Amino acid sequence: MSALEEAKAAARNAAFARRKAAHDAARGDACGYLSEVLAGYRGVPLAGYMAMRTEIDPLPAMEEAAAHGVVGVPVIQGKGLPLRFSRWEPGCALRDGPFGAKVPQADEWIEPEILIVPLVAFSRAGGRLGYGGGFYDRTLERLRAHHATFAIGFAYSAQEDAELPLEPTDQPLDLIVTERGIITPG
Repeated sequence: MSALEEAKAAARNAAFARRKAAHDAARGDACGYLSEVLAGYRGVPLAGYMAMRTEIDPLPAMEEAAAHGVVGVPVIQGKGLPLRFSRWEPGCALRDGPFGAKVPQADEWIEPEILIVPLVAFSRAGGRLGYGGGFYDRTLERLRAHHATFAIGFAYSAQEDAELPLEPTDQPLDLIVTERGIITPG
């Protein structure tokens, strides 16, 4: 394991602990600021995610957005491949996808212009530390090569880490939204 890989593993472990504590302490809907941001993009195709374990849950904001436009969720296609996004609607039939994430029973592929991105840790500069599979980095790189794509990192404020170990292939976030506010990387 390289020094960078070791640093990323250590940063992930620390961030998972902070995220779990924030998740355990969370009360009610943490989506207020996310809903506020998405209200400015009504009708623009977007993709959220179905929260797993201690991830902050974007579902209430996704439900609001679905009343105004197309919303999708990520579907893993295989190791080393970018994600695809299947259209999701409130109450649609779901099945278990890879790694236990719920995905729509029937796939109707969409191409989002906005991604609500789950993460393990973030920096105010727009850095993002994910789970290590590179799925969102490959996906954002592919989407951004075709059209403007706005990446919104959604996390608990406790997941902030000013010293993230990053690589040149790590795709930056355009905005970070937490339960406490909105951060514009600068």
